Amino acid sequence: MSDLPHFPSSEAFVLRGVTVVDPVPGTEEERDLFVADGRFLSEPPAGPVAEVDAAGLVAFPPLTDVHVHARDNIVAAGRAGGFGRLVTMANQTPPVDTPEAVRAMAALGRDGVAVLPAACVTRGRAGREVAELEALAREGGAVAFSDDGTMVADDAVMEEAMARAAALGLPILDHAMVPALMGAGVVRDCAAARACGWPVVPPETETRAVERDIALSRRTGCAVHIQHVSCAASVERIRAARADGVRVSGEATPHHLLLCAEDIPGDDANWKMNPPLGTREDREAVRRGVLDGTLSVLATDHAPHPAAAKAHGFAGGPFGIVGLETALGASHRALVEECGMPLVEYIRRWTTGPASVVSACPLPEVPWFADGPARPFVLADFGTRRTVDPSRFLGGTANSPFRGLPLACVHGGVARFEPR
Repeated sequence: MSDLPHFPSSEAFVLRGVTVVDPVPGTEEERDLFVADGRFLSEPPAGPVAEVDAAGLVAFPPLTDVHVHARDNIVAAGRAGGFGRLVTMANQTPPVDTPEAVRAMAALGRDGVAVLPAACVTRGRAGREVAELEALAREGGAVAFSDDGTMVADDAVMEEAMARAAALGLPILDHAMVPALMGAGVVRDCAAARACGWPVVPPETETRAVERDIALSRRTGCAVHIQHVSCAASVERIRAARADGVRVSGEATPHHLLLCAEDIPGDDANWKMNPPLGTREDREAVRRGVLDGTLSVLATDHAPHPAAAKAHGFAGGPFGIVGLETALGASHRALVEECGMPLVEYIRRWTTGPASVVSACPLPEVPWFADGPARPFVLADFGTRRTVDPSRFLGGTANSPFRGLPLACVHGGVARFEPR
């Protein structure tokens, strides 16, 4: 969705008329942003200054995605999409259930993009025995635990895991989909499902899991994060639990915010994800949940698959779509353009929201663009739309339902500045 950043790094320059958004103090202002010798300045430096017309562009800190599957070039895709931190899931081959595997995953980070691994909740992601959570955290550096891709369906196993994670001060990120209720389902009820005869996933598949996780969180004190919330009833249960002081949070994905089951064009596996797209009513409830803070986090569930796998069609293709390079455009359209969400609050769902769930993703308390060493930042052009062309994605995979959709774009990915 974007060209890689190209800004003068060997001379002083100014971004003229850029809108600067800082999510920690909650400020938004249009101003000139000066950079010289690798430092932010509030006043023009002495000597010549190269000018960049940034009118209409928005600058903000790099984003954090707490839900990424590392099956393509996530660093290139993340940087192009405006992300500086990627929390990776443990459903790799082999699963990330040893300290060595956690460290190897973290080593993927480079070029200013940090990879922060979540490790398995259970050994081998088999759901039968809790993994060595203490070693995964203390020796491997895991920032959270998740068996994402499958739910830990055994309540006793999950309760033990939550108790041990709580003692470590780390959250469990749960793929809340009850396997027994999901069965062979691949889609929510919609016209395309009925026309093609696809087996349906009932909404209770998610809501029952959310109820279970809330009950166990209440009992153990563990912070539990519900991944990719897609159903209206799930939003209501999370809202009520948070109001009652339960340590539960939830995330919404750009695809569940912008699309719904009624949009599925036919037998195209690039529209197949787990959980599946909800109804229009579900989509509106998820949007309201993000707007009022019930769902405090936006995340992509970036799940790459090769074209050959997706070519098996909706019934036979794997679940999952890519999302890092379309995340800003799709979520901005759904929340800011269509719902009027304040820009600062929108950026917070990609920055301070993730930091409240995964403590390894904090933002500094001082203003991001304060005078001093220049921190990396993102420029977005929310006023201009580009047609999504997955063949140009830098991650290397193209399984996206946003093909051909006009979306706002990141202007230059994550910019970094080095002293002269």
